[in-house]
Amino acid sequence: MSWRKDGKIARITLKRTRVLNAMDNQATFDLNSVADAIVKEDGVRVVVIRGAGRAFSTGIDLMQLSTNKIDMPYYDRWERALRAFETMQKIVIAAIKQYCLGGGLQLALACDVRIAASNAILGLPGVKEGLIPGLATWRLPHYVGLGRAKRYILSGENIPARDALAIGLVDYVVPLGQFNRRVEEITKQYAKVCSVGTLQSKLMVNQSFDLEYETFRKKYLERQEIAQSSDDHYEARRAYLQKRDPVFK
Repeated sequence: MSWRKDGKIARITLKRTRVLNAMDNQATFDLNSVADAIVKEDGVRVVVIRGAGRAFSTGIDLMQLSTNKIDMPYYDRWERALRAFETMQKIVIAAIKQYCLGGGLQLALACDVRIAASNAILGLPGVKEGLIPGLATWRLPHYVGLGRAKRYILSGENIPARDALAIGLVDYVVPLGQFNRRVEEITKQYAKVCSVGTLQSKLMVNQSFDLEYETFRKKYLERQEIAQSSDDHYEARRAYLQKRDPVFK
């Protein structure tokens, strides 16, 4: 696993290509280290996660699992890393090619935006391994509804990219031959409009299912004050008066 900073964009690459970027014990440590490092990068506004080779990730390393090398701390480390991406004040994009299964889909669900190649296959086969598919049991219903979430979690069946788009599991489906170009275009679109207001909006949306209205309203007013007093908001005001697009830091 590696990551690099490219201006306002952090680019993470999963690099266990021999096993289609399956996640072994070391990967859970590495993913936490990467997440913790990116959280501290104030200049980063957008994060892109992708898999090297032909797949995004097939999830938990089944060889380690079958040889009794996966214990409970693995799952705790894994969920800690996912929560870091989910709650960081960055827009996190999953760039999904071919297999996005098990922990791979769990990781994608913890991202804010999912871009899938036309050959993507998504699924949560945890029940077929006698396991719970992580906190996808909490995240998936938020995206596709309780009924569909139960179907895919309890059956372990796979979902082709177009079907995933139709039910709201992914946000974009792009032709495989244009995958890299389209991921870059979409990433730059988000980077261009990513202001303090955008990042505060992410934090609000994250809580939209969890808080009752009055508590949510108070949180909104607090975060709106942060957004309205930010340099980005002042830049947007100047840009409006000057009849140009704002350039956020």
